[in-house]
Amino acid sequence: MIRDKEVLDHIVQTVRQFVTDQLIPKEDWVAENDRLPEDIIEQMRELGLFGLTIPEAYGGLGLTMEEEVIVAFELGRTSPAFRSLIGTNNGIGSSGLVIDGTEEQKQKYLPKLASGEIIGSFCLTEPESGSDAASLRTTAIKDGDNYVLNGTKRYITNAPQAGVFTVMARTDPENKRSGGISAFIVESDTPGITLGKIDKKMGQKGAHTCDVIFDNCVVPASALIGGVEGVGFKTAMKVLDKGRLHIAAASTGAATRMLNDALHYAVDRKQFGQPIANFQLIQAMLADSKAEIYAAKSMVLDAARLRDEGKDVITESSCAKMFATEMCGRVADRAVQIHGGAGYIADYGIERFYRDVRLYRLYEGTTQIQQIIIARNMIKEVSE
Repeated sequence: MIRDKEVLDHIVQTVRQFVTDQLIPKEDWVAENDRLPEDIIEQMRELGLFGLTIPEAYGGLGLTMEEEVIVAFELGRTSPAFRSLIGTNNGIGSSGLVIDGTEEQKQKYLPKLASGEIIGSFCLTEPESGSDAASLRTTAIKDGDNYVLNGTKRYITNAPQAGVFTVMARTDPENKRSGGISAFIVESDTPGITLGKIDKKMGQKGAHTCDVIFDNCVVPASALIGGVEGVGFKTAMKVLDKGRLHIAAASTGAATRMLNDALHYAVDRKQFGQPIANFQLIQAMLADSKAEIYAAKSMVLDAARLRDEGKDVITESSCAKMFATEMCGRVADRAVQIHGGAGYIADYGIERFYRDVRLYRLYEGTTQIQQIIIARNMIKEVSE
């Protein structure tokens, strides 16, 4: 749902210009230094990019789902590290509070997340609990007016920079199913929290992940999101349901960038006395990529609109995430192929993008998890 097209057009144009003029020129620097320039981060704060989706009542822009994915199409056109830093504040790092938090929790944390004063991070995955998220082992045991957290979370995006963590932990050790899991908002300077070393990844330099270890970490009962035990897994799934549409949009934006680079290379590169864009096998790769990007964009926008209408889009968001991220991988492969040997050389951005976008098919639910979700919902519908 687009509330005010003129306002949205202004936001999109501002983000597009920021990406083109400021972020794309800094991509090589980020890759070489494995961090974002401080002046860029400050510009992100000034532009309100940390609070795009946080409700206006708490200092954000309150973008609808459709508006959010349209902006994500633009943010996806540059190094994923830029989107990743602001992505958790707009998605998994704040959505738990926005969706299920108490008013007191929202008032305390959302304005700081919206301004970029603090970075939010989402702690679900564990060493022994990845795709099988409901089997997590981190515990939060009630002790008077407090909870004591123990456990390790793995591959946590933005953990090194985080000011608050949304933590999924088992409050009922006897309940081994999802009903024993609760969600907590935990400040990163709480005693008992330590961070592992920053992970060395295949790609996405500048976007940091690491382990978050909770060792007898005591948090007040007021840290329980929504003030209710046993609904944390439901909160997590609602967070991921929304996040998958955002990742699908970012993947589509990245594919758009890679195709644009490949197209320009094909027009400029000459072989046999003519641009390689004249060769039909090159044209086939360009055409297939264009069609798939169009299909992914259509899926993402349709699912976003349905979500804004209040519809259940679990199946649609999984379809969009699965198709868009897999499509992005195919476009990356074709773009390297179109570049030929140059596509394998670090001097060209496509080599970096090829590695960067591989992650999209893994986090917030692998392609295989999306397939399971889609199929199970299909079976459920005909079985009822």
